[in-house]
Amino acid sequence: MSQDVLTPALVSEITAQAGRRRTFAVISHPDAGKSTLTEALALHAKVIGTAGATNGKSNRRETVSDWMQMEKDRGISISSAALQFSYRDTVINLLDTPGHADFSEDTYRVLAAVDCAVMLIDAAKGLETQTMKLFEVCRQRGLPIITVINKWDRPGLDALALMDEITERTGLLPMPLTWAVGIAGDFRGVWDLQQNRFVRFQRNNAGANIALTEYFTPEEAAAAEGDAWTDAQDEAGLVIESNLGFDTNSFYAGKATPILFSSAALNFGVKELLDALVDFAPPASPRPDVAGSTRPVEAPFSGFVFKVQAGMNQAHRDHVAFIRVCSGIFERGMVVTQGRTGKSFATKYAQQVFGRDREVIDEAFPGDVVGLVNASSLRVGDSLFLQDPVEFPAIPLFAPEHFQVARSKDPSRYKQFRRGIDQLEHEGVIQVLRSDLRGDQAPVLAAVGPMQFEVVEDRMTHDFSAPMRLERLPYSLARLTTAEAMQTLSTVHGAEVLVRSDGEYLALFNDVWALRRVEKNHPGLTLTPIGTQSPSR
Repeated sequence: MSQDVLTPALVSEITAQAGRRRTFAVISHPDAGKSTLTEALALHAKVIGTAGATNGKSNRRETVSDWMQMEKDRGISISSAALQFSYRDTVINLLDTPGHADFSEDTYRVLAAVDCAVMLIDAAKGLETQTMKLFEVCRQRGLPIITVINKWDRPGLDALALMDEITERTGLLPMPLTWAVGIAGDFRGVWDLQQNRFVRFQRNNAGANIALTEYFTPEEAAAAEGDAWTDAQDEAGLVIESNLGFDTNSFYAGKATPILFSSAALNFGVKELLDALVDFAPPASPRPDVAGSTRPVEAPFSGFVFKVQAGMNQAHRDHVAFIRVCSGIFERGMVVTQGRTGKSFATKYAQQVFGRDREVIDEAFPGDVVGLVNASSLRVGDSLFLQDPVEFPAIPLFAPEHFQVARSKDPSRYKQFRRGIDQLEHEGVIQVLRSDLRGDQAPVLAAVGPMQFEVVEDRMTHDFSAPMRLERLPYSLARLTTAEAMQTLSTVHGAEVLVRSDGEYLALFNDVWALRRVEKNHPGLTLTPIGTQSPSR
């Protein structure tokens, strides 16, 4: 299919395919059930036969989205994962995000690639710290948010109290699409307000299979559930009376959030979420470039790299760059231009990703995620395009707050050590700082959170066969500076200047008092706060 000339038929095809795409991320505080929900959505779309688990039950498998060994061992997501599947003639691109605050930089990159977010709230805990920080990122990016109250099968907060908390802390008006029948801990089903029916759930194999579901009219529900049904109608009615009914414009504008109740672990309320995504979530649409203009979805191909990952296939030691298709048609084998370098890039090895599993893909449309294999020249934030040049906004680095020196345990494996450090820096797993004083044999690793160092150690050992040791440095603050500061701060206690791979000079300080002393004694130095602070802090 040639894109040299965008015929009316081709434009119509691209527009129609973009309209079929729903690309979203699941965000929440750790342990709210993101990976479990991801697995349940795939189960309901019938792309897997049995749901995985994060609760360690012996009759359930590992989650398909958690593919790293550390994720399996700890039961948390530490790397984003992409899943694509079809449901109701709609293509779902689901990006699971890391489940720990230390990996919020990865989450931020994912949120740059989606059109919508599903905010998962633990029914017993309400809006937690990490959830609120990620909500703010979504607000800054203008992402519409669907809210799911999860774990309603366990004792938790009052439903109306949760609605008040959402309104007070996020400013979003709750718009119920479903409402729980039965209090938290006694989850009988949901009132589907769009269909005006009672959906009753029954457990099926501890949640490893789709829940058994029955449908009742309101009259039948009143007879079967009594006060529980009446209470659900009264509570949902109060929320609707306060905020009016569901309104798509308010949702897209970030003024209101659809509300659904679920138990992802039992597969209760999951189909209703899938239906809501198909019916109400925004499709792929024109995306802004750095100049503030938008590139139409029917324009020639364009996309940007939001994630780079190596080690997904241990047999081949491959290197995958994940791109979000923004416009046009991606065709395997096409030669595109890499915006950062101006060089041509051949897309011979293109794959569709489903967790760790992949298959060759011949074409993709706006909203889709494509894995480009052995794309070692691509970096996070790179723009790719065909014909008409475009540059999408950069994905900034966070301000690091933890610093350790890395050294190879085995001097004879120094080449593997250096290659591993360079690769992990390339992926964005860690920031790497260097100086002539420390030399290449002792790079400084800079992290948003300390668990990043554990990932580096694990992957250096298992992916690169280069075991290393880490030595903690006392620094906790970083500021952007200039080359001139390196000499000035070389003799200052509690401070040091190193160079990041992007050429930026970072001045590191033990604490805020050390920073203030330098600012007082050297007022002419450039010491600029790093623009993007981690949402985990």
